[in-house]
Amino acid sequence: MPKSALKKVALVYRIDSDKARAQAFGLAKELQAKGLSVYSHPDQKLPKPSEPYSPSKKIDLVIVLGGDGTYLEAVRMTEGAPIPFLGVNLGSLGFLTAHRAEDLEEVVALTLNGKMKTEERTLLEVKVVKENKTKNHWIALNDFVLERGSASHLIHLNLEIGGQPVSDIKADGMIVASPTGSTAYNLAAGGPILHPFVDAVVATPICPHSLTSRPFIFPDDQVVSMTLMGEHPKAMITVDGQKMAELGIGDQVCVKKSKLKHVMLRKPDHNYFMLLKEKLKFGERA
Repeated sequence: MPKSALKKVALVYRIDSDKARAQAFGLAKELQAKGLSVYSHPDQKLPKPSEPYSPSKKIDLVIVLGGDGTYLEAVRMTEGAPIPFLGVNLGSLGFLTAHRAEDLEEVVALTLNGKMKTEERTLLEVKVVKENKTKNHWIALNDFVLERGSASHLIHLNLEIGGQPVSDIKADGMIVASPTGSTAYNLAAGGPILHPFVDAVVATPICPHSLTSRPFIFPDDQVVSMTLMGEHPKAMITVDGQKMAELGIGDQVCVKKSKLKHVMLRKPDHNYFMLLKEKLKFGERA
């Protein structure tokens, strides 16, 4: 990214962290002193003359100061637009915000001088369809989850991939994750880790009733669709950790790879497998 391309920057910080807020205010002033225009999350404040971000603003960079939840909030804010994201971890795990807080000055300097490398990540497009009409539509970086919510009973799903029936599944829910999201809820539910550059999507049942209901990896050019079954079907749909809507009779959920791409900035020496080891203790013996 050439230095001259960076003119407008949005900063999003972890809202419940005084440290993140202080870092964001300090960074905003530094960027403004360099002649850059700074934008804030619509629900956050930054030093004037910063302005709240809106999708109509054509910005060149998003800097996230927080954890993975803050990062995903910034993705929602930009509605999946292919704007480069720089994530600095001021949260807990920080898998998406891979850069350390103590390296903030370094990675910002590398970014402003066009010395970071870019990684394109798959986004998922999620639609709720009823009677051939789209009721809702979302973009997800990590995952979509269909879950039973507060109901005590399992949900009954009919799963199809690429228009072909796969199986009927009774479970607490179903996770459909991108390669980026494979290390999030999918991994906790027993699903596999997908390398972020693999052209695949994984569907993982949550606490299935049958031992034969296992995670399934499929090509990302296929559409996965799920229809609620049973006498009184009801479920919640969650997109990147946010509950979005309640589903009922006749609702079909369709997930496919989006035409949009998410763009991450990483240090030139970034190693995905070292990130796995640092954050998830990957490969270490018990």
